[in-house]
Amino acid sequence: MTDLAATPRHPGGHPGHPGGHPGGHPGGHPGGHPHSAPSRRNLDFDSAPFIAIWETTQACDLACQHCRAMAQPLRDKGELTTDEAKAMMRRLREFGPIVFVFSGGDCFKRPDIVELVEYGANLGMRMGITPATTSLATKELLQQLKDVGLTRLAISLDGSNAEIHDEFRRVKGSFDHGLRILREAQEVGLSTQVNTVIRKANIDDMDAMTELMTTLGVVFWEVFFLVPMGRAKADDVASAEEFESVFHQLYDLSKTAPFDIKATAAPQYSRVVMQRKRAEVRAGADEDVHEVMTRGMHYSQSDGIGRARNVNDGDGFIFISHTGDVMPSGFLPIKAGNIRDDDIIEIYRNAPVFKELRDRTLLKGKCGVCGYRDACGGSRARAYAMTGDYLAEEPFCAHEPPQVRGH
Repeated sequence: MTDLAATPRHPGGHPGHPGGHPGGHPGGHPGGHPHSAPSRRNLDFDSAPFIAIWETTQACDLACQHCRAMAQPLRDKGELTTDEAKAMMRRLREFGPIVFVFSGGDCFKRPDIVELVEYGANLGMRMGITPATTSLATKELLQQLKDVGLTRLAISLDGSNAEIHDEFRRVKGSFDHGLRILREAQEVGLSTQVNTVIRKANIDDMDAMTELMTTLGVVFWEVFFLVPMGRAKADDVASAEEFESVFHQLYDLSKTAPFDIKATAAPQYSRVVMQRKRAEVRAGADEDVHEVMTRGMHYSQSDGIGRARNVNDGDGFIFISHTGDVMPSGFLPIKAGNIRDDDIIEIYRNAPVFKELRDRTLLKGKCGVCGYRDACGGSRARAYAMTGDYLAEEPFCAHEPPQVRGH
């Protein structure tokens, strides 16, 4: 499961939408690298993450082809207990008002999920939840979650119709459950989001998926670019050129869509947005230059979830597994400690893998010399999945920096 509006680094938000994508000032010519890179952060990610994702369980009744967790129907006896989860949440709250997301597996497999959401709400956390699209997500449960303080609910739709989605999720009826859950969540007053996995098999469905999205009444569309781990294989990943095409499609959509858009595990999108915005200004777009450059540079959705820019694996982002292992993200499964034995604040601030991921001067290959390094940095999870080195260059980026083109 991807994060819930969580790794924001993209300046292509819908104009006037309170949750548009923040981004830096693009300082170079279209297609090239910026003369001066934008400021990489307006939050101190060395001290605290913007978002924490907790994998509440790996139990799930779906058998998705891409599943990071390789989820199973039954819960693990080693899962964090209710008391352990509450202690973790209290400690995370000491970072400040971070976003906290209940993920899975299927978080609705835990009978204490309402209790935990209420506990987080009482701590003052901004919370989201990403359940599986199954019959466990009843309207009654959604109402309970709304009543105790849940902020937003996100569900996955990986195709524009049941045939595409259900084949991917390997359970008939999952698509219809997803549409039902969205409708019922909105009826009880929850803010809603859709997550979509982009892979080779559904890349041609993007136009139809875009049309569907405009009818769903959601505030956010998170488009996840597949990382080959768990059940997902390298052959399932679309090409760098196909990624690039989707980036441009998303940017075009972001100008008119009634929802915010984010590309996850694809920080390259921030580079495309910067290039497109610079091109619009240079072409004398029929709108105010300041409006073009600052469009979408907002930091809070109407539901309070909020945004930040330049978040990447381990850099503004922290993941806690169902057994308490702490990692840079669910797609970068390098254990830096366990909350049962180690302090999560100490792990985030000082574990070597986290510190290296926050130092983009350590990046290798074309990512290390790219003028968009600080605004992008490439997917560290995909680099690790493909090469075994989380500092290696992004293997699915079509951009060639001038330093590389010259060789």
